[in-house]
Amino acid sequence: MTCLVGSQCSPKAHAAESSDRKDRSLAQRFASGVLRWGGDAEGGAPFQLRDPQDPGRVIGFEVELADALAESIGRRLRIPLEAEFVQYEWTSLPLGLDKCDFDCIISGFEISPENRAAVLFSRPYYIYSQQLVVRRDERRIADLDDCADRLVGTMAGSAAERLLAARSIKTVAFEGQVEPYLDLGLGRLDAVLLDTPIVAFYGATDPQLKLAGGRFGHGGYGIASRKSDRALSEAIDEALGELMADGPLREILVRWRLWNADQARLARGPNRRAERQGLGFDADGRPLADGGADVPGMVDVNIIAASAQAWTFSQYAPLLVKAAGMTVLLTVCSMLLAVLIGLAVALGRMYGPAPVRWLSLVYVEFFRGVPLLLVLFFLYFGLAHYLAEFHLQLPAVYTAILGFALNYAAYESEIYRSAILSAPARQWDAARALGMSDVLAFRRVIFPQALRTALGPMTNDFVALFKDTSLVSVIAVRELTKEYLVLSRSSFKFVELGLLTASLYLAMSVPLGYLSRYLERRWAAPQ
Repeated sequence: MTCLVGSQCSPKAHAAESSDRKDRSLAQRFASGVLRWGGDAEGGAPFQLRDPQDPGRVIGFEVELADALAESIGRRLRIPLEAEFVQYEWTSLPLGLDKCDFDCIISGFEISPENRAAVLFSRPYYIYSQQLVVRRDERRIADLDDCADRLVGTMAGSAAERLLAARSIKTVAFEGQVEPYLDLGLGRLDAVLLDTPIVAFYGATDPQLKLAGGRFGHGGYGIASRKSDRALSEAIDEALGELMADGPLREILVRWRLWNADQARLARGPNRRAERQGLGFDADGRPLADGGADVPGMVDVNIIAASAQAWTFSQYAPLLVKAAGMTVLLTVCSMLLAVLIGLAVALGRMYGPAPVRWLSLVYVEFFRGVPLLLVLFFLYFGLAHYLAEFHLQLPAVYTAILGFALNYAAYESEIYRSAILSAPARQWDAARALGMSDVLAFRRVIFPQALRTALGPMTNDFVALFKDTSLVSVIAVRELTKEYLVLSRSSFKFVELGLLTASLYLAMSVPLGYLSRYLERRWAAPQ
């Protein structure tokens, strides 16, 4: 419908026309048929975790929610739409969203003033609360008021951490939701405070632990979009309302044993009555008799233990080997580039004109003094804004290779410089006496000797680079260490998976030592 100038169009007609335009725009945007959403399978149950029957597959209540959302939005846009999970470091999700690595975040993202400052939230899709957990033999702690002089574990960046800070309670913040309960069981903490969905699958299932006090501190999880992406956020809101009113959201929550009376708060707006009924409540928000009744495919709250029992070596080993392949690719490509850059910097510092010598020195001191993690963050998230001005984008793997190469080249250049300087001055004199130019003398006489001297330190850097590749998970590259963390937190097989991961690292690095020693013997000067 199009309104002509001067025509008498109702506000409803204008709204309908605006909605049609937004739908057409979204349909064009999702012409590929894929809605990409960011999350972190390292987080574990019930959000995203590896399937006990197939460790190569990601499952979770948010995975099912994303699938249902994509189907609902696709129906509205009249296009087939599927949800695609994008693995990302949890703390980097807002940065990845801003960089357009995915369309939205669905990962237990709490609707808080701090998060609202960075993203545009949908309406809540789950109401959580806080729950304190202590050891089963604990008698001193009955609720959070008893933790004034105790050590409490939680998850970094969570609402629980902010609540503990507001009460000035001594806190240990972890990157994951598994480690606090492990440390509590080992007696390193006095209590753990986390969201109720996490407690249901970790704290409440551990026989060494028990709940302390009741639930408190309600909040909501929302789906985060870019602030400029209001059309998508509105489409998500409409889809969530449909999932509530028609019942799929209730089924998902019941199947994952997350449904409770608090979820009546999800219903809002003019369609509140239908949404409450679809969620399993009456018009006044009281649970219906069959509101929380079981649905097909109920998930066992001991799903982590089931993974530990079901996963065999033949299931998880190929995943770790595949991730090791990414580690090898990153290491080899980064080292080759670092060798080339480092040699150029070393030669520039030794034989270049004054400005080149000065710039080479600045390069070495800068990259030796700046943490590698900071370099990766700047290249992937900071530089991306400037590249976007020219419609360019540097993929995560290329960013990792470039970041490692720039950093390690500074160290390599110093190795080459010291190795070149170790060549006796008489070698230069002898080469010149034979009529060689300085360039030919360097290439034929000096550099071969320097390479033999530099081989040992270069091998050490190569081995160190294998281990430093574990940093790339912060820019959405899944290598060996990240795969280990995801698999171990989905199964608690820390020992078995850790031994295999260590074996793979040794299999990649130990042969380098043998190769280095062989080349040193092969290229050794005759006695």
